[in-house]
Amino acid sequence: MNELMSGKKMKRILIANRGEIALRIVRACRDAGYVSIAIASDADRHAVHARHADEVYPLKGNAPRDTYLNQEAILDIAARSKADAVHPGYGFLAENEQFAAAVEAAGLTWIGPPADAIARLGDKVAARAIARSVGAPLLPSLEEGELSIEGARAFCLESGLPVIVKAQNGGGGRGMRIIREMSEVEGQIAAAQREAGMAFGRSECFIERYVERARHIETQCLADHHGNVVVVSTRDCTLQRRQQKLVEEAPAPFLDAAQRARLTEASVGILAAVGYRGAATCEFLLTPEGDIFFLEVNTRIQVEHPVTEEVTGVDLIREMFRIAEGGRLGEVPPTRGHAIEFRINAEDPWADFRPTPGRIDRLRLPTGPGVRVDFGYVEGDTVPPHYDSLIGKVIVTGASRQEALERARRALAELDVAGVTTIAPFHRAVLECEEFSADEPAGFTVYTRWIDAELPRIAEAAPEHTRPPGAAAASAEIGPSHEAAEEDREPAPSYRVGIKAPLAGIVQQFCVRQGDRVARGDVVAIMEAMKMEQPVLAEDAGIIACMNIGEGDFIEMDADIMGLD
Repeated sequence: MNELMSGKKMKRILIANRGEIALRIVRACRDAGYVSIAIASDADRHAVHARHADEVYPLKGNAPRDTYLNQEAILDIAARSKADAVHPGYGFLAENEQFAAAVEAAGLTWIGPPADAIARLGDKVAARAIARSVGAPLLPSLEEGELSIEGARAFCLESGLPVIVKAQNGGGGRGMRIIREMSEVEGQIAAAQREAGMAFGRSECFIERYVERARHIETQCLADHHGNVVVVSTRDCTLQRRQQKLVEEAPAPFLDAAQRARLTEASVGILAAVGYRGAATCEFLLTPEGDIFFLEVNTRIQVEHPVTEEVTGVDLIREMFRIAEGGRLGEVPPTRGHAIEFRINAEDPWADFRPTPGRIDRLRLPTGPGVRVDFGYVEGDTVPPHYDSLIGKVIVTGASRQEALERARRALAELDVAGVTTIAPFHRAVLECEEFSADEPAGFTVYTRWIDAELPRIAEAAPEHTRPPGAAAASAEIGPSHEAAEEDREPAPSYRVGIKAPLAGIVQQFCVRQGDRVARGDVVAIMEAMKMEQPVLAEDAGIIACMNIGEGDFIEMDADIMGLD
């Protein structure tokens, strides 16, 4: 796609990330002839990305703030390793304008957009203003000044329910809460602000009208130093669980020419307005009526970038390298065929998608025509609880969407993981659902909360050997909303010893203090594991006798968080 490159030639690229995206960048470096420099926390010291890189440097500790979010430590490694460029991947520091500026101030090439563009587009309120200035369609929102409970209630009354609270900064579905009842306003805003603060270091949120039964459509874009902005392909990322994408495909199916033109016009206009360069994704909602509304811009490479690569033949990581060196974009190749990506997360889909870190005892990956696997782990590796639950991706391509679906059934049947529970059985069940596998627009009726609303029925579609025990009766555990009433839950085991951690993770917040009286089922703490919040419930009634750890501390599964008398 590029003409002759100009500008500063890179030789040694530090990869400021981990897991499958770090390995993806290592491989692109090898293809392009660059030296790859990996960084690794204590838990990742023997990880695949570290083993495959040309050089690896340790980061002391495991907590993200001490390792992959530690700008000072990463910049120090860049200096010691004599790196001349930094690729941030996705997540962690990829959309941090301070880090981008610090990299360039150190005389290194930042393989990403300018810090100013990250700042302007990373702030969703500022991005909406830019989108408005270029005529992109927007949903009604409350985004001026500090968000107050009174203002939020007034907006809900004016615009009508439901509405969605969104973190002003960051992405990946973090800091989002849907409000369907006026009684939920205060609690959902507090939850969104808490999660935004934990994930992005900033708790600012805004409110937007929520569209029921909408699809999530996005454009994969590239922009160069010469003012050229192109849309490489569209994608559909509608299949989500709690605003976290699980299945993505390219090109987005069942769009007409006018809709594709509207997506391209808005995307190019927004990125050109900020002098963007590098890879970006512009995200939109598509309503059941066919209307398109701008959501946000992700100023980085996306997890789902392989589906675009498979239908265009464009290596997006290498395009990022070329753009960083001053290359000029050429013609966009036409899309051919259809690709679908299935995220393989270490989570239990039949237990409310609870994270399941642990050792991978067996890993057999699918092969054959049209199958690509991007995994950050191999057999024998341990999936740590400190980071994202994604262990890999299965990407399947066919000449048509139906052929891709047929190959996907075969590929996911071949996938065999033991030792940790994954969401692969969920994907097999989704492929049996007519709403997703339809081959004409009228039958393709999935929407962004389809999984949340239909999970018990999806479970019933699972092949017999992957179906959870008592799937028909499991709706209390895996029901349509994670806010399900406590009286609908299965009885929890009782410990007179204390209140135990339901999973390995970090205790982010205590909801009770020593001496407080709690009833069985009360939320006593909020934990985070693999970027997911998990409430900790009192297994019995009693009085909090002691706190065994502090907020921000890591605790193993089944360890006592607090004593109960």
